[in-house]
Amino acid sequence: MQTQTLSKPPRIVVVGGGAGGLELATKLGEKLGRKKKAEITLIDRNTTHLWKPLLHEIAVGTMDEDVDAVSYRGHANAHHFFFRVGSMIDLDREEREVVLAPMQDEDGVEFLPSTRIPYDYLVIALGSISNDFNTQGVKENCLFLDSPAQAHKFHNKLLNRFLRVQRLTGAEDNVRIAIVGAGATGVELSAELHHAVHEIHNYGFNAISNEHLKVTLVEAGPRILPALPERISGSAHSELVKIGVDVKLNTMITSASKEGLHTKDGQLIAADLMVWAAGIKVPDFMANLAGLETNRINQLHVNEFLQTTRDANIFAIGDCAQFTNADGTRVPPRAQSAHQMASACYTNLAALLNNKPLKAYQYTDYGSLVSLASYSTVGNLMGNLSKGSMFIEGRLARLVYISLYRMHQLAIHGVIKTGLVMIGGKLNKWLRPRLKLH
Repeated sequence: MQTQTLSKPPRIVVVGGGAGGLELATKLGEKLGRKKKAEITLIDRNTTHLWKPLLHEIAVGTMDEDVDAVSYRGHANAHHFFFRVGSMIDLDREEREVVLAPMQDEDGVEFLPSTRIPYDYLVIALGSISNDFNTQGVKENCLFLDSPAQAHKFHNKLLNRFLRVQRLTGAEDNVRIAIVGAGATGVELSAELHHAVHEIHNYGFNAISNEHLKVTLVEAGPRILPALPERISGSAHSELVKIGVDVKLNTMITSASKEGLHTKDGQLIAADLMVWAAGIKVPDFMANLAGLETNRINQLHVNEFLQTTRDANIFAIGDCAQFTNADGTRVPPRAQSAHQMASACYTNLAALLNNKPLKAYQYTDYGSLVSLASYSTVGNLMGNLSKGSMFIEGRLARLVYISLYRMHQLAIHGVIKTGLVMIGGKLNKWLRPRLKLH
């Protein structure tokens, strides 16, 4: 339980503005910040928020970030909390301060020294990044999709390859893309790439067709989407093969080079662009951060109330938290987990401020859905198979998949603004190809 003497009003700092962090900061601001019952601060290295499951659409250019991105500063002002841009690099538990890295300009010149943000309660919601498992050459030769900046980097390289095919037809008429990891990100990116070829005709790339695109999806295990039921995995596999994706199972990557990916059995998967989407971890600086308990992928151990096991004033939610259910299973790193944890964390922070008992968090699996662009969507609802689940696909699955994002928008915007964002997005999608925007 909470034992410290609080400042007036208490300072609640949330580090990480992803799905869980932004939803939590918004709710804290509306419920506590508005009434001056607490001072809420959100810290993130970026100035805008984008729902992470959408990054593969940004990467291939089928989604306009300008419509869906949320300005942290504007959102903070509208929802009664403060925003600080910065990257957390350390934590001083004795002084109760978050340590932020020095800030540099585009030329690498430091313009702001390391700063410290005081807190009474801290919520760490840093999310996760791709885990390259220290595989040789991956950092130097592969692209990742952990942030909007990385998605834009992939998109620019993809457009450059398409432009070469468009201008020099016959000189090099294939764009070879290899994706390592057949989880949701790898599978959705594979399908979205083929969908992008159809969309790109609207922007002057009329010489490009699916015949020019060679996508290889590499998985070390025996099937794609290993975390989902076999029926979903099998259906998604069939859909990918239909649209021309080369799916390689039981294939271990031992290194990456400029030529492509090298496998354990000595084969070379030649590629112009390589994306690593196999496994996750929390940033390395989080390992044993300030003496807090962490696991092998740097996740913070939390108790039933989402408090870190060695400091009751520090909470962790989302991908950076290791929460173990009563049956011994761990909460998976999904958007629905972060959404549920954000709600539970708010309830317990409010309880602490009002000297009321905390409420144990309980994860509910509502199932999983995987979007295969416009080709199909597959998944299951009520994912706990012991209680029964329903396999869905096609239009119904697509509607449910989209509703997950709408739930996130409702949590941060409310009903009216979410409706306006939806209208603006549809209008922008209709206008862009007609105006030939690039």
